[in-house]
Amino acid sequence: MTDDKIVVRVDADLEELIPGFLENRGKDIERLREALAEQDISTLQSIGHSLKGVGGGYGFDGLSEIGAGIETAAKEQNISLIEELINTMADYLQRVDVVLE
Repeated sequence: MTDDKIVVRVDADLEELIPGFLENRGKDIERLREALAEQDISTLQSIGHSLKGVGGGYGFDGLSEIGAGIETAAKEQNISLIEELINTMADYLQRVDVVLE
């Protein structure tokens, strides 16, 4: 992993929503890790599906891709890939740099 920033360009009209959006994604990571520990495949799949849908709406296409990966990995019950994707998501959120346009 790298320390390079991931620049995400977001519509300035969404400025007030972004902090809450990012905070909720942090909560998603906690929920994903709990579900992974319990091997709760349906919750993993559900959260992945939700991430897939919500990320792009705010301009966070990377989150949508990670969410789609989690959803697919859950369908395949690929626990090691799910764990890798959760770590990728945590890294993404630490490195994301929001630029308002």
